[in-house]
Amino acid sequence: MHTDDDIFFEMALNVSGKPPEALPNRTDAAEDEAVARFVNYLRAERNASDHTVAGYVQDVGQFAAFVWPSAAKPPFDWRQPARDQARGFLVAFHKSGWSPRTTQRKLASLRAFYRFLVREGLAQVNPFAGLRGPRVGRSLPEVLDIKEVEALLAAPLVDLEAQRRKNGAVEPSAEYAALRDAAIFEVLYSTGCRISEIAALCWGDIRFDQGTTIVEGKGRKQRLCVLGAPALQALRVLREKAEAIWPDLAGDEECLFLNLRGGPLTTRSIERQLKKWVAAAGLSADVTPHKLRHSFATHMLDAGADLRSVQEMLGHASLSTTQIYTHVSVERLKDEYRKAHPRAGGGVVYEN
Repeated sequence: MHTDDDIFFEMALNVSGKPPEALPNRTDAAEDEAVARFVNYLRAERNASDHTVAGYVQDVGQFAAFVWPSAAKPPFDWRQPARDQARGFLVAFHKSGWSPRTTQRKLASLRAFYRFLVREGLAQVNPFAGLRGPRVGRSLPEVLDIKEVEALLAAPLVDLEAQRRKNGAVEPSAEYAALRDAAIFEVLYSTGCRISEIAALCWGDIRFDQGTTIVEGKGRKQRLCVLGAPALQALRVLREKAEAIWPDLAGDEECLFLNLRGGPLTTRSIERQLKKWVAAAGLSADVTPHKLRHSFATHMLDAGADLRSVQEMLGHASLSTTQIYTHVSVERLKDEYRKAHPRAGGGVVYEN
């Protein structure tokens, strides 16, 4: 059954195939008193991470840019926007080519912002209350097979060895970069962590004797992650190289992964390095750090891991979020069946 909002979103679909367009953003919205109070609320009462807070502020800033012209300066009258403007903003965002899931996130952010404003007496009504975003299809996550993961994990070290054979010696910084990238991929795949979680790790977080580490996930919730033998070895080699280059930057309080200037490596830099090694390994250009997380979960379940255990390793609040990987495993099993069984072609695979 279609609602008015569903019809609006279907009419607004971007069918051009072009990349999504960025909507204007009022960065000065962070200076607004109501927004500042909302940020304090997120940090104090919701225990939100800096990354989450930045996402909320961006969403609010984009809505402010949609409602008020650039000549208008904060503080904004948040009582002014009506339901039609709230819906218009969501439709404009969706029409710009962004995915339904991203549009739904904007809706959730702004609904929460206005819920706070109403609670604090800064607005009378929530214009986003009752609005429905575009319907989100339940797509299965794409994963790498084990051979593809192994090719990616090996790529930095294969390239490093090729440089040694060609030049006889490698600059310490180039050697560090290769060892660092190899360790990053090993840790990502070994733990199933998000890229932001491993970028924040320090040497003191690693328990080499236990083969574990504590990471801080969404909502600043901490969880225990296991490091396999290859990941631990990659980290040991990396730390030895870091100590040789930056003797003062390999203590327990220092970041695991550094750029070549000795500063913390950003998530954006990790993504750029991944693209480099994905190409070197001959893999599809659409491989992302998150695809390693998907691969970790799927391979664990393929090997018989308990669903609850995988949920804890991934840091999912809901088991239903983890269950999607069981569907991936079933689809992979069915694919293998269709390829191997002599009577699979054109037939029906029955499921319990």
